[in-house]
Amino acid sequence: MKLNKNIKIFINYFLGPLLFVWLSYSIYKQVSHQPDLEDKWNGIRQSFSSSKVFNLAGVILLMIVNWGIESFKWKLAVQKIQRISYFTAFKAILSGTSFSATTPNRVGEYLGRVLYMNEGNRLKAISLTIVGSISQLITTLFMGWLGLILLQKQIEASQLLSGIWMQVIIYGVSFVLLILTVFYFRLPWIIKWTDRLPVMRKYTWLVKELEDFNATLMLQLLSLSALRFLVFIIQYYLLFRLFNVDVTWWQGLWAVSVSFLVMAVIPSIALFTDLGLRGEVSFKLLGLFSSNTIGISFASFTIWVINLIIPALAGSLLILSIKKIFKNNNNERI
Repeated sequence: MKLNKNIKIFINYFLGPLLFVWLSYSIYKQVSHQPDLEDKWNGIRQSFSSSKVFNLAGVILLMIVNWGIESFKWKLAVQKIQRISYFTAFKAILSGTSFSATTPNRVGEYLGRVLYMNEGNRLKAISLTIVGSISQLITTLFMGWLGLILLQKQIEASQLLSGIWMQVIIYGVSFVLLILTVFYFRLPWIIKWTDRLPVMRKYTWLVKELEDFNATLMLQLLSLSALRFLVFIIQYYLLFRLFNVDVTWWQGLWAVSVSFLVMAVIPSIALFTDLGLRGEVSFKLLGLFSSNTIGISFASFTIWVINLIIPALAGSLLILSIKKIFKNNNNERI
């Protein structure tokens, strides 16, 4: 237990900040060497005093839509064990975002969400939440895979990756996507099969409800995940227009899709590391079509603040109210 605590301290207070500084320096070097840097800065300043500022309002509104879709998706997933209101699901999602902001690869979101489940259902809810996460991962891998295929020539021409590595990655993602999709749609059958294994019987109560998942529900979760992905793409495109990043919607769609794939594959170990990686990946991929690195940087940072930091702050306030409720309940028992 002490070892795990020491590892967590090392990651959060040393390795995470160190990687963030390194990635930030890399981004700074790329931005500082951009031609016409002063003109780009002026362009961004002027954007905030023009009608383009409505793009920012649109991105904020879409953030609410994004987490609203995720709330509905989670509500559908956990209804097998407990029916909750949409408002409760929305609060759970924000609380999960608050926990995920300080944990590697945002695994803490499960803890934040299950706080809103009744005692006895919390551990069961984790497996149901994971199913929703798998549906989002399948969407991310599929769109990223398509993006790799469509941008293969540009990526190879820019020497980001060699032809051999591109083929290895494309076939590797294809294999993982196939396995994950089969696992996702055959999950109820897999659970029923594992129930027969003696070593698994004492854990079956945690995943028993997954046996009742049917193809209709699975497709609903997958469709909602695809809708969330579309919201992300629109947010990025609005910010590209705001910060004068000259890319077409087609170029932006596939460059962002590939960047999501990279972010899904590369583990982020801390909050600020996630920001650094997001910026670095965006530079490389969107740099295939636009030389406005400062605009790309602002777009990545703004997305990070709006989609993660603002919801995490709101979720932290909700968590404080949960703790207060738990404390009051404990006092009543005493």
